[in-house]
Amino acid sequence: MPLSKSGYAIMFIVLGMLFISVNDMIIKRFSGEYPLHQMVFLRSGIALFFTLILLQLEGGWRILKTDQPGLHAVRAVMVFASNMTFFAALAVLPLSDATALFFIAPIMITVLSIPILGERVGPRRWGAVIVGFCGTLIMVRTQSEARDDISIWIYLLPILAALFYATMQVLTRKLAKTRASAMAFYIQITFVLLCGISGLIVGSGQFIDSVEHPSLVFLLRAWIIPSTNDMSYFVLIGVLATGVGYCLSQAYRSAPAATIAPFEYVLLPMSIVWGWIIFGDWPGLPVWFGGAIIIAAGLYVIWREHKVASQN
Repeated sequence: MPLSKSGYAIMFIVLGMLFISVNDMIIKRFSGEYPLHQMVFLRSGIALFFTLILLQLEGGWRILKTDQPGLHAVRAVMVFASNMTFFAALAVLPLSDATALFFIAPIMITVLSIPILGERVGPRRWGAVIVGFCGTLIMVRTQSEARDDISIWIYLLPILAALFYATMQVLTRKLAKTRASAMAFYIQITFVLLCGISGLIVGSGQFIDSVEHPSLVFLLRAWIIPSTNDMSYFVLIGVLATGVGYCLSQAYRSAPAATIAPFEYVLLPMSIVWGWIIFGDWPGLPVWFGGAIIIAAGLYVIWREHKVASQN
């Protein structure tokens, strides 16, 4: 029995979340050996190659022309900042903790849509926003108290990553006419440029002796030549990065956002499974409880936005 358009869209979004979960797992796996900006540089360089192929298939170089270069630049920088802060957190936090905190992003999108897009948010969605932030506070406070070896500031990194991601998504709405491959190109070239600059500034490891925290070490470690085996993983995450952009764009082109967005939450159980299998981490009760509150609030916001849109 053939899948409907919604069925295909759901298949693409779940596949995209699987790619993200594997990417995050590999980044965390190598966080104790390579500097973050080197891994992202290699990943994005490889992804850029495949993105250029997609670009040619969607219309060639002409689709890169835009009358909003500043907005595209800000959007790309937001994606860069979101990735770097989230991956910095992965050097210390379990995958499940970081992912659960990151899911405050849909709620932040609702808040940011007011000043950036001029949208109106009613009391019900404001209530869901407050509930979602309460779930975040529960996770941060209880986990920071239970793990006194982890600074509370580390728990704030995935939340900061969510804020950057939410800003990027809101800007995406303002750039809806741009082709997916063009948006992906702008993002990957920004990653390559900024990580390359970071490598030139700190890539020799001259600042590593002045820091001890794992997240800072992850950022300031010297670049090294990857082994053949490790390079195969970097090629893999480059391919995955290309796949994520394609799957997500295909999903949201094939069905309404309200149908697709809830399935992004499959990333959390995937992250829990990878964390347990690869790193031996199993989330405690605060993560389950706080994560459930965040997800419930996020799902309500998505549902409510769909209902309000259908009434207008």
